[in-house]
Amino acid sequence: MSAPDRVVVAAIDCGTNSIRLLVSRVEADGLVELHRQMRIVRLGQGVDATGEFAAEALDRVRVALHDYVDLALELGVTAVRMVATSAARDAANRDEFFALTATELGRITPGAQAEVIEGTEEAALSYRGATAGLAATDPVLVVDLGGGSTELVVGSGGTVERAFSADIGCVRITERALHSDPPTDAEVAVAQAAITAGIDEAIRRVPLDGVRTWIGVAGTFTTLAALAHGLSDYDPALIHGSRVSLGELTDLCRRLVAMSAAQRLELGPMHPGRADVIGGGALVVIALAQALTAVGVTELVVSEHDILDGVALELAGPTLAESDGGPVAEN
Repeated sequence: MSAPDRVVVAAIDCGTNSIRLLVSRVEADGLVELHRQMRIVRLGQGVDATGEFAAEALDRVRVALHDYVDLALELGVTAVRMVATSAARDAANRDEFFALTATELGRITPGAQAEVIEGTEEAALSYRGATAGLAATDPVLVVDLGGGSTELVVGSGGTVERAFSADIGCVRITERALHSDPPTDAEVAVAQAAITAGIDEAIRRVPLDGVRTWIGVAGTFTTLAALAHGLSDYDPALIHGSRVSLGELTDLCRRLVAMSAAQRLELGPMHPGRADVIGGGALVVIALAQALTAVGVTELVVSEHDILDGVALELAGPTLAESDGGPVAEN
């Protein structure tokens, strides 16, 4: 592929808590990462209680998306796909959300707008992105823990075998149950009951028997890895592919649940927009760790690559579909 013919693609993921951008250049042997960025926009603010997006949440998304499109155009992007997940599936005023995405994405590709994808597709894209270029023993369980939902997907040899999306996530659990700062024992018990029900249903749909590798993706897992490895600042290069024993992971999660948001903010790698909801995510991780321990898994592998990378690989087309190489950072 000659330089003038190189294609640059943009993948955007708008979840319950954050909106993220990945810009990649398509090469013959894989993708070269040009830019990756995340902003906390809390699109799911109050959706679980009101059933609709808050006006201020839509404004936060609009500003972030406008900036992302500006940057994408500067980098020469000609193809874009934006996926939206749990919060957009739930909101009564979702048309307002789609309209603003159409306005912004249309600056790159006329007619483009955000797509609400089903949980199974979300899981498959996360699996492809998380496992690309990452050594792992099959069968692999990839867990994408978001703000409103948690996707579990099991596969081998790069092929998805089973997947399920559970309506439990760090924002949803926090808004439903963890109202105090730090949460009370009674609130934690309510949260645990909801999480247990969600995990039990997920495991019925996605049996864990035979799983040999657990890969965690998205902000809760990457933050936990940074804390477990004692990083003073968030460093994606050190986090990607790192491993945490399930005993250490569970102990860390319990400590985070007991902390106030202000105490969590004092931890170096903690993003300010995650400090108030990571307790809910930590409770989900504890439940998952217990389930994985029961089938003989002893550690968590953390991937910085996730649904964004899956979307970018899909945009890159069938040429890369059979490649075993994953995205790499631009030097």
